[in-house]
Amino acid sequence: MPYLPLSLLLALLCTCGPALLPAQETVDLTKLELLVRLPDGLAEVSGLTVQGDDLLAVEDEHGLVYRMKLANGDLRTQTKFWKDGDYEGIEAVGDEVWVVKSTGTLYRILGQGTAGQRVEKYNTWLTGANDVEGLGYDAQHHRLLLACKDDARDDGRPREDRYVFAFDLDTRVLGEEAVFVIDRGEALEDFAPSALAVHPVSGALYLSSSVENLLLVLAADGSQLGLYELDKELLPQAEGLAFGPDGTLYLSTEAKGGEPARIYKLPLRP
Repeated sequence: MPYLPLSLLLALLCTCGPALLPAQETVDLTKLELLVRLPDGLAEVSGLTVQGDDLLAVEDEHGLVYRMKLANGDLRTQTKFWKDGDYEGIEAVGDEVWVVKSTGTLYRILGQGTAGQRVEKYNTWLTGANDVEGLGYDAQHHRLLLACKDDARDDGRPREDRYVFAFDLDTRVLGEEAVFVIDRGEALEDFAPSALAVHPVSGALYLSSSVENLLLVLAADGSQLGLYELDKELLPQAEGLAFGPDGTLYLSTEAKGGEPARIYKLPLRP
């Protein structure tokens, strides 16, 4: 599959309110609402996903899935799924829960949190040099999207760009061609994906970068819909993104500067 170019129209940069977008996505950062302050165990929260009435999270040191109430963020359970490791993303696909490691290894959790929980491990051709940080479900193509914070040397791809690859959920194979390419120029020159989520209605791709505190919105064809600067006071290190079925966006930040990790929610127009 050929690379999809990313337009670098940068007039949409916004620090405190809505930008005027040329398409249907609307992001108004003034509407951020604090959902919950997270416990110490989730100080390094690194991934979010919504499953039914629950919000699930992982952090980047221990193989645990934290299950919280979507309505208020109250912690319900924390369940071991694998040994300690650098886990960077989590995504619910129906009854299944998928977790990605920074090395690109994927874990499929069946019956998560039940007595019959079972885990399948899938090694991909990605390595720690790619530093996978984002995981999202693309329902239209029934695939998982893996966003890389870095690019491995000598892989034939321009090192200045950043890439998103697709894991086919039918074949359980990670494609070798990037399905999205972030061409980093001017305002995107330091962009390094830290989280990824796909809008459940429009299919737009949302990517955060904890470097420079940015939120990038791409259409399903890879064209740019918006670029926003996240409030450093609220989200000093944005590491998790997830959508509810109604289009509400959930954003998490790691603990920093003496403040606990937190989750915010942002209503969006579908």
